[in-house]
Amino acid sequence: MHSRADSTRAAPSAPTTEARRPPRAGALGQLVESGVAVLRRKLSAGELGSLPVVVVLAAVWITFQSLNASFLSPRNLSNLSVDIVGTGLIAVGIVFVLLIGELDLSVGSISGLAAAVFAVLNVNNGVPEWLALIIAVLTGTAAGSVQGYSVAKTRVPAFVVTLAGLLTWNGLMLYILGTSGTVNLDENGLVAKLTSHYFSHDAAAYGLAAVGTGLVFFVSYQDRRRRKAVGMPHRTLRGIVVRTAALAAVAFAAAYLLNRFQGLPLALLIFLVVVAGLDIMLRRTHYGRQVYALGGSIEAARRASLNVTMVQTAVLAVSGTMAALGGLFLASRITSVSQGAGSGLLLLNAVAAAVIGGTSLFGGRGTTWSAVLGMLVIQSIASGMVITDTPTAVQYMITGGVLFAAVVIDALARRSQEAHGRA
Repeated sequence: MHSRADSTRAAPSAPTTEARRPPRAGALGQLVESGVAVLRRKLSAGELGSLPVVVVLAAVWITFQSLNASFLSPRNLSNLSVDIVGTGLIAVGIVFVLLIGELDLSVGSISGLAAAVFAVLNVNNGVPEWLALIIAVLTGTAAGSVQGYSVAKTRVPAFVVTLAGLLTWNGLMLYILGTSGTVNLDENGLVAKLTSHYFSHDAAAYGLAAVGTGLVFFVSYQDRRRRKAVGMPHRTLRGIVVRTAALAAVAFAAAYLLNRFQGLPLALLIFLVVVAGLDIMLRRTHYGRQVYALGGSIEAARRASLNVTMVQTAVLAVSGTMAALGGLFLASRITSVSQGAGSGLLLLNAVAAAVIGGTSLFGGRGTTWSAVLGMLVIQSIASGMVITDTPTAVQYMITGGVLFAAVVIDALARRSQEAHGRA
């Protein structure tokens, strides 16, 4: 006969809290949990990446779409994709300068100078378009190289040297244009077609989307394999697949909308190829690593025997080259060059696009794609204002507010990184 204690021990125990808890969700739930954990870690460490600008862009699009249903129409988005190219190319050059902790104030004047050189050579002097285009781009390269070498040798801050360049190159542009003031370009010429030509076949846009997402997956997978081989932190394969799938959804949706209007714009194709090429140069080459190192600390770079003169000269040369390319695309959009080329808000928009996109004003952090995102925000605001008949003054205030918010986020992110020993 068993005792009461034995009976008590034999009785089944009450279900614990773990036993009452429902089973965990499947693979999708685990993926969401891991994604939330990664996001919290990055937010606490100040590694926000492109998240803020993506949120702002989505808010801008949702707001203007609710005010006017034609904002996200294929026609408007196609025009938007072309409108961002000229200033966007200039902003990409600004990214290089910001990465070393400097600022180039001359890009607007250089863009106008390059456009004037092309117009006068081709229209007034009969030089073939392809040759005049090359000379115009090299003019921007030369102007940037002179400024970069001056910065490196005199150690005067770049914004002072380029401020002098702003006045010098603007004066040279006015001198080249002469008394006529305005030169009209051939509407059927090579430069005019940069922004007027479209690949109307559907395969062009879809093919670009497929090639782009395929390359992103390949590069990400190769990077993961190399890091894993040497024991460095790396993305999970599942994370790479999810990231590529999200990019593919955006890319193919954009291709679908472009095909519903006139197809893939030549300007957008050139822009994306240039941005991707410069991104590879920054991330995958010795020169790119030197640029980031210089932005981290110029004195540490000198002590590490980096060729600071070469890097600074090359960075300003890239900025000048991209300014010249941007100036040609801006001239292509209106098929003319005037004495007002490169003036107005061009410089401010280019700098704002780079900063809003996530490039740090303190140097050492940012990518060429930052300029693309930032330019999308600025041009989306401008396009939305036109469609909704909102005063230009409001556009300036909104753009200024977004820029101020981007600067504040950059400063807070850097402070957080310093607290975690990452800055």
